[in-house]
Amino acid sequence: MKVNPYEVEGKIDYDRLITDFGIKKITDADLKRIEKLAGETHHFLRRGIFFAHRDLKWCLDEYEKGNQFFIYTGCGPSGPIHLGHLTTWIFTKWLQDKFGAELYFQFTDDEKFLYKDKSYEEIQEWTRENMLDVAAIGFDPKKTHFIIDTKHAGILYPEAIKVAKKITFSTIKAAFGFKDSNNIGSIFYTAMQTVPVFLHNVLHKENKPCLIPLGVDQDPHFRVSRDVVEKLGHKKPAIIHAKFMPPMTGPEGKMSSSNPDTAILTTDDTKTIKSKINKHAFSGGQPTVEEHRKKGGNPDIDVSYQWLRYFEEDDQKLEQIYKDYKSGKLLSGELKAILIEKVTKFLTEHQKRRELAKKNIDKFILKL
Repeated sequence: MKVNPYEVEGKIDYDRLITDFGIKKITDADLKRIEKLAGETHHFLRRGIFFAHRDLKWCLDEYEKGNQFFIYTGCGPSGPIHLGHLTTWIFTKWLQDKFGAELYFQFTDDEKFLYKDKSYEEIQEWTRENMLDVAAIGFDPKKTHFIIDTKHAGILYPEAIKVAKKITFSTIKAAFGFKDSNNIGSIFYTAMQTVPVFLHNVLHKENKPCLIPLGVDQDPHFRVSRDVVEKLGHKKPAIIHAKFMPPMTGPEGKMSSSNPDTAILTTDDTKTIKSKINKHAFSGGQPTVEEHRKKGGNPDIDVSYQWLRYFEEDDQKLEQIYKDYKSGKLLSGELKAILIEKVTKFLTEHQKRRELAKKNIDKFILKL
């Protein structure tokens, strides 16, 4: 198993990550508290898709005192957006809706230029495309602020150098496994990613908590950030961690847009969605219909079922699908058909909003 911001490989042991990263598992008591404050719990929380945290209790304590937190998350624009990217953003929208929070959404175009074999112009094009997908999630434009690192360098850089002054090269090498051959921009980058942790408070002269929903592979960046920001007089951000939506090829690893045949992209049409799922979605079923009826399937490794944990919000319906598939009543092809219908409906609506976003994307960009 390898899990860091730049590599995710193997079968992910989330209990081990809790230990290795020093994070805390979200408990039933945490879920009940969120439900009390928000009026409900998101199905991503109920199903353990968001499974761990740092300082969530403190963040909610502050909220109850009337000190509203702001949210920070982001996107590295280097290619098309797939369903796995959307998990964190869908949950972030729920947080914004339920808690009325301001959102700072960072597009790390500098990072992707430094790390990827792509031109600056290519990265800018992907930044524009990715912004459409983020806007299409349905965030409140009055409370959502897109930060583009190169565009907003004028406000980010003065704070980033304060962060950078507190981080040693040995710390970065230990956190990310960097070698002397890494370019110097990549070494500096964590300083830029740290700034939105406290940017709201700098801009508005406030002292609000920051809550960061993220994929668990991004935690190393913010372990470094949390150590630094206190030295600069800011509060450590609270973090809530998500598991990886499995790739279409099997239950291990992380979905990647670099292999578009094994990931559903947000721009895929109905025919493509159906073809990809039918052809590539890893099955937990038996080799023949007769054997499947007799022995049943394994929903715990079946990608179609695992994806339905994201797209079927009704707990009772999901539980029935689980039982029917495990008993052999539901065939692999029928399970895929259920998923195809759910994903198609979701992306049809997403693509409509994505098209509308082309006309109003400027409303989301943080004004300089």
